[in-house]
Parts: sequence; C-alpha cells; structure tokens
Amino acid sequence: MNRLQKWFRGNWAVPVISGFLILASFAVTNLGGGVLNTDLSPRWWIDAGAHAHHGTEVFTLANLLMLAAAVVAGYNIVLQAVRALTTKMISIDLLVSVAAIGAVIIGNFWEAAAVTFLFSIGHALEAGTMNKTRSALAELVAVAPDTAIVMREGAQREIPAHQVSKGEIVLVKNGAKVPVDGVVSDGTGSIDEASITGESIPVEKTATDQVFAGTISRGGFLQVEATGIGADTTLARIIHRVEEAQDAKAKTQAFIDRFSTWYTPAVMILALVAGLLTQDVVLALTLLVIGCPGALVISIPVAIVAGIGRAARNGILIKGGEYLETSGKISAVAVDKTGTLTEGRPELTDVLVVDASLTELDVLTVAAAAEAGSEHPLARPILEAAYEQGVSPQGFPQKIAPVVGKGIVADVDERQILIGNPALLEQYGVTQSPLATESAEMFAAAGKTPMIVAVEQTVIGVVAVADTIRTDAADMVARLHEAGVTKVVMLTGDTRLVAESIGHATGIDEIHASLLPEDKLDAVTKLQREGHTVAMVGDGVNDAPALATADIGVAMGAAGSGVAIETADIALMGDNLMKLPESISLAKRTTRVMKQNIVIALATVVLLLAGVFAGGVTMSLGMLVHEGSVLVVILNAMRLMRNDKHGTALPKQQRNVATRAEDSASVAS
Repeated sequence: MNRLQKWFRGNWAVPVISGFLILASFAVTNLGGGVLNTDLSPRWWIDAGAHAHHGTEVFTLANLLMLAAAVVAGYNIVLQAVRALTTKMISIDLLVSVAAIGAVIIGNFWEAAAVTFLFSIGHALEAGTMNKTRSALAELVAVAPDTAIVMREGAQREIPAHQVSKGEIVLVKNGAKVPVDGVVSDGTGSIDEASITGESIPVEKTATDQVFAGTISRGGFLQVEATGIGADTTLARIIHRVEEAQDAKAKTQAFIDRFSTWYTPAVMILALVAGLLTQDVVLALTLLVIGCPGALVISIPVAIVAGIGRAARNGILIKGGEYLETSGKISAVAVDKTGTLTEGRPELTDVLVVDASLTELDVLTVAAAAEAGSEHPLARPILEAAYEQGVSPQGFPQKIAPVVGKGIVADVDERQILIGNPALLEQYGVTQSPLATESAEMFAAAGKTPMIVAVEQTVIGVVAVADTIRTDAADMVARLHEAGVTKVVMLTGDTRLVAESIGHATGIDEIHASLLPEDKLDAVTKLQREGHTVAMVGDGVNDAPALATADIGVAMGAAGSGVAIETADIALMGDNLMKLPESISLAKRTTRVMKQNIVIALATVVLLLAGVFAGGVTMSLGMLVHEGSVLVVILNAMRLMRNDKHGTALPKQQRNVATRAEDSASVAS
C-alpha cells in the first residue's frame, strides 16, 4: 500500500475532502458574484430560480459542491446508523443522519454539509485520540524482540526469538534486547528494565539474577538460560493485561452506555414532538443535532484508556476500568510489614552471652545447630551468620519440634536445645535468666526479634535478628496521605513491640500485630465496615484471604510472577514503594477527569438546547459547539498522559545502598 492509499484509508481523508468541497462551494459563489443563500425555508429553490441566468448557474454549481461535501462526510455516518439499526440500536449516527438528510430535503445544503463535516472531524479526533492514548500498548509491542542469538552445536546462531527453546543459552550483548525471560548463568551486565518496571536506571545483573524479554543491555555480556519464551514471557503477559484492561469498562462507563441507550431515542421523540407542535422542520432537525451525546459517550473511555496507558508506561498494571475507578476511591491502605515496609531479608544483629563460661561464637554455634532443620524464616539469618563465622552446623538435629508462637525444641548430640521466647522456656520448665529476659525486652523495644537460647535447662544467651526498614517506607506513607488516603494500616504476624517500632518509624496510622491470615482478613473487613475503600498490599501467600477481600489487591515486584500479573487488581512491576502512591494518585486523577468530562458534556447539551428554544442556535452552530465539547473532553483526558509531580521515585539500586548504610534503621521481620 503506497502513502496515498494509506492516507485515503486514514481517519482524516473524509473530513479533509469534505472541507475542500465546502471551501470550493464558497469560492464558486463568491467568484460568481452571488452570495450563497443560507435561508432554511423550502422557498429557497423558487427564490434561486428568480436570479439571472448566469447567477442560477453559479448557485447550482455551489449547491452541487455543498451537496457533494455532505455526501462525502455523511456516507459513513449513515452507514454506521444503518448497521446500528440492524442490531436494534439507535445510535448517535442516526441523529446526525436524519438531521443531515432532512436539511437536504428542505434545500439547506450548507447545514447538511456543515453538520456532517463537523461530525466527521469529531470521529477523526476520537479515533486519533484513542490511538494516541493506546500508545503505551504500542510501545510495549514495539519493544518485543524479533531475534535471539543462541549457542547451538558450539556456535553462535541468530534465530527468531520465538524459536528459542526453554533451557537454551541465549547470548545478550551490549545494546541488544533480551529476547526471553531467563536466569543469568554466566557473565555480568547492566540491563535497562524501564519497559517492564518503569525504572529509568539500569540494574546490574550477575549469575542467578532474573532478566526479562524486551529489556535492553546497556553494558556487559550475559549468558541467559531461557525460562520463558513467546507468549510465556513477562512482557507478553503485560501486553495481554494492558490490552484487556483498556477495553474493560468502568461502572460509570457502563452507566453512561445504558443512559445513551435511552437518551438517544428520547432526543428523537423530543425533536418529533417539537416539530409537530411548532410546525417548524428546522427546529426539529436542529434538536436532533444539538442532542447528540457524543462528548458524553467518549468522556469515560478516553479517560480510562489514557489512565491505564499512563500507568502501564510507568510499570503499573491496572486490571481494567472498574478497578481504576475503584482505586480512585481508596481511602485506606493496608500493608504487610515484611517485604513491603521492610527489605524482607532479616539479618543477625546481636549475640548476647549469659553464661560467662561461653563466648558469642559458642552461643551462635548452638543456635545454628538447633536451627539447621527449621523451616522458620528467622533460621536463615542465624545459619548465614554461622557460615560467615566458620561454625556452620555439621548435619541436622536428631529431632526438632516447632512450638507455634514460641520457638523450637531440638535434640543435638543428645542435648536438648531450646530457642525462642520466654513462654517457651516457661513451658519446658527452664529457669528464667533476668539478664536474658531484660535483654530480650530491650531488643524487642528496638524493633528486633530476640530469641533466648537454652541448653539442658540452662539459659546460655540471646540472639536477635532484624529486618531493615526500606529508606523510602516513610516517604511512601507520606505520599499516600498526600494522595488522599486517610488511613494507612500495618497488618503483620510479628510481635507488637516490633510492629510498633516500624510503625512509629514510618508514620503508620494504625498497627495490628501478631495476626494470623484470617485475622488480616478480619482487619480488612473492619475497615470496609467503617466505610473505607480498602487497598491491600501483600505477597499473595499468607495475605491471600485479605487480598481477596479488599476492594483492591496490590502485588509488588510482580515482574517475576505471572500469577501476580494475571490475578492482582493492581500489579506494581518493580520493587519501588513509590509506585503505590503513584498508582493511587493516578487513579484519583483519572476519576476526577471522568467526572469533569461528564459535566462538560451534559452542560454543553443543556446550554445548546436552551439556545435552540431561545433562538439563535442553528444546526451548524450547534454541531460546531458540540464538536468543540468533544475536543475539550479529549484534551482534558489527554492530560492524564503526563506524569504528576510524584511520577518518579528513588531507584531501587540507590535505595538498597542507602538502606545498607543506615544501620540505625534495623528492625525485626
């Protein structure tokens, strides 16, 4: 298809040709010395015949050009109206079609041409705007890689990306797109993940790190073992989700659609009644044009597509219009502690010796030996610290018994070792150590999780582990408040002292500690009973009941989880806390735009109808104002394509460096 053919099939061919014919009609009229008659009465035909012979020819040619303009612009409009009628729908196109045909019948070619021309411009604007607001989706599709370099039979071969097999080694060189989802098996490099997570700063990748299709190497050389190809990549899932989301209707849009179904026939009946009562055909036709709810119909879809597109470009996936609209009403946010407010990787921070005959290394050795067979998350930092100190346990305990909510009991080398809280010692009849108890309370008050270690009924020491508060956690809470969230609530299974330490450090409004999964669900339900629209941020495992109950479930760091992308109402692709307030702020901006657009559309129709009955508003003027309102609605929605003032945040790499540098921010997991 050449460029000319492509233009003729584009959105603007019809209005441009129609506009040219209208200008030609005016030009012929002025060149012929006549003035184009815009009298709307049927006698215009007779009056025109009274002119001189030369003048009649001029008027006839001008009328033909004007009629041609109406036909060119109105053909598709009439066609769409007929198609809608075959499906038993009375569309906006039908209102314009009847008005234009009526204007031709009464001899007012100018009004017929003006109405159809302006309406075709409106259609072109709508189509162009929807294409532009869907640009985020087009950008995602554009970043999909076409080829991949793989190692086959000991040689590098370039093949189509979809032909890569799972488990194959893909080579990613500087400047190349990553063609598959995979895990780095060898090499180091810097990857720009903006297309996936929205983060602008490249991320350093080494062995065992995950990479995603569509991201770009900014330096280095990576060998990647393919784990996801084609439709099974994170990029493909994102494209699928954005495509579905932009087509999904919000509740307000569904209402507008139902409203239009009744409104359009009502306008036709009003025009018919007005025409019969006043015997004024022009009034009836003008009412048809004025009553077009075009701006109203487009007001919601254009805002939804723009809002979801803007979010996707920033690494935020919103499931659809309904969820976008609901997110705009969020007044309470419930967050899990571990992995959301904290880094989610607890570390051993303290080893206190109670038995003077032992050293810190002895206490750590005993604690690690007991934890060697434990599944508890707090076992890992103890075992890692023991490995670093060269005292890793050899083998596993002969017997290990977790005591829910208290700790563990293990038999190691025919010795019973207890590691847990004072309640565990009391249960097993171990004599309490005042020093151990006081130290444990001190550690807990500092936001750490203390564990008392006892061997054969004797307390030998206390170990404490802590998770690190994210340096941007407090900023996130503040931004949520700025975005209109009135209550930020922490829901955690950790102890009250630890939770309060984190809550006070981050500015959390309400703290709920020592919760089981069903307790988190109850907390979310309580917020809803208080009248809040609740968003829950969690990991989707122990938070699953609360996530399902909340009005909006939010998954963080979803880039590596296909399940999170498909199931979360909002999926934050990166691990950037600032994306949470950004998503809520964008949703609230979108709902404001939707409401503004509805007001603009309805106010325009009301004012035009009043102008018709008051006199002075013609069909062409009414259509001009009507299409002007469509343009205003579109421009208002297009504002959503810009970032708000909090559209960027501290990159992950900088946040991690800052986090490690702030030892004072250590708290418990």
